[in-house]
Amino acid sequence: MNLPTPAIVTQAGARRLPRLALLMLCCAYVLPGFIGRDAWRSADMAALGFMAELVQGTSNWLLPTLMGTPTDNPAVLPYWLGAWAMQLAPTWTSADFMVRIPFGLLLVLAMTATWYGTYYLARNPLAQPVAFAFGGEAQPADYARAMADGGLLAFIASLGLAQLSHEATPALAQLGFSSLFFYAMAALPYRRHGPAWAAAIGLIGLTLSGAPTLALLFGLGSAVLHFADRESVGSDTTRKSHIVQEAIAIALLSLGTTVLALSLGLLRWKVEWPEATWSEWNGFVQLLVWFTWPAWPLALWTLWRWRRQLFNRRISRHIALPAWFALMCTGATLVSPSSDRTLLLALPALSTLAAFALPTLKRQVAALIDWFTLLFFSGCAFIIWVVWIAMQTGVPAQPAANVARLAPGFEAQFSFLALCIALAATLAWGWLVKWRVGRHRAAIWKSLVLPAGGAALSWLLLMTLWMPLLNYAQSYNALVQQTKDQLDESGCVETLGLGQGQIAAFQFYGKLQLKAMQPSPSCPWLLVEPLADLSAPLGIDLSAWQLQAIVRHPASTGESVLLFKRQ
Repeated sequence: MNLPTPAIVTQAGARRLPRLALLMLCCAYVLPGFIGRDAWRSADMAALGFMAELVQGTSNWLLPTLMGTPTDNPAVLPYWLGAWAMQLAPTWTSADFMVRIPFGLLLVLAMTATWYGTYYLARNPLAQPVAFAFGGEAQPADYARAMADGGLLAFIASLGLAQLSHEATPALAQLGFSSLFFYAMAALPYRRHGPAWAAAIGLIGLTLSGAPTLALLFGLGSAVLHFADRESVGSDTTRKSHIVQEAIAIALLSLGTTVLALSLGLLRWKVEWPEATWSEWNGFVQLLVWFTWPAWPLALWTLWRWRRQLFNRRISRHIALPAWFALMCTGATLVSPSSDRTLLLALPALSTLAAFALPTLKRQVAALIDWFTLLFFSGCAFIIWVVWIAMQTGVPAQPAANVARLAPGFEAQFSFLALCIALAATLAWGWLVKWRVGRHRAAIWKSLVLPAGGAALSWLLLMTLWMPLLNYAQSYNALVQQTKDQLDESGCVETLGLGQGQIAAFQFYGKLQLKAMQPSPSCPWLLVEPLADLSAPLGIDLSAWQLQAIVRHPASTGESVLLFKRQ
């Protein structure tokens, strides 16, 4: 029998996830990682350096620079947000913490937009479940609400979301604004003014956050899909005329953002075609598999089960729209130098597609997802607890020895508050597992409760029990402090070959006045990025400079600097 839709959902299965539980899950995922740490190495630290220079007035607001060097990512809005937050920082709090507040709100925006985007796509008549002969099928609003809960759970469960969504970098701004535009296109058939403003803010914000090409592709593709969806209104000529006008407006807005990017110099050619080697393609496949897990297998299942609605003369907006977003992000990931940060933008669309797999899953598949998730995240939590106990007590001996070997010089710190939070999260995980294995759980979002809860549990345990260790290993503070201990007089320091993250760390945390190395030395000290064998690169006049020390990051052999003193 050919059903009009593969979704078969009863009213009992469309019950919504309790709002308090969903809110607590989101808070448990969002807050850890933004609180109680320094800026971490590479992109997170470099972004903080650009923001600090904007605040100090040593950089152009339309062309942010760090010690005169422009950013690798052609973005301006994320650095503006961080700089404004830094300017508003009160004296009793640290500037780097204030910088993370707007980015935490961007993560909240991405979650909210994913929920509402899934909700409005599920309201589409072609997405509704099969109507039963004697009634009892899910009501449209209840069904859409339950599907939106499933989409948000799939978003939180995505493994690649955790670290990148808690960094104050342009990637998180791109995620927030692309999610906002995704919501706008999902809600446009049901609302006009709100989605219109959301579409404008989303595309402009995405362009100013360093992704003008994706903004253009998202906009033009969405305009075409919206135009093709005009047949869904039947013979309502007035509504058809409005749809055509809206599609034209979206296309013009997309082209306008491209003009804006050109005028600000944000549109740069950054395509790097992958090499035709096994290692290159194997790395790309592994990134797709683990970064988007568990959304990608459910998304593929959705495309298969809903294929009749996708490949039809009448456009199925609930499948075509997220499929377009996911396809563009996946293609951009293949040719982007920062592939993981580009793939991050596909998670809202993939999560929405994953939600539409839930009404079509067989019981055996749902059980397989539950068992794999239970074993995987319970094992992760067990390892985190064992290593934390070893750091505090020295028992078991092997994990304690591994920590001492990987992070020499680290001294474990005990926090009663962190312990209480971690214990509460672990107990909540145990209760969640007990609830899930119980009988008569008819809600369609039940298969994604354990993946989302396990991801939130593991992230929260890492950001509480392991936070001192991760902060010691991932920040530049240890390297900066060891370098400053070698200086008998601080102040002016010349540099050669340092990365943007290192420059930002020495400026922000070390309070050093850095300048590029001059032909005639003007500072008493010189910091140099060494070669692979820790030797000094060419271009250093050894008659003018004497090697003072080789300073290594205690937890990263690849992070080291050569300190020279002027003779």
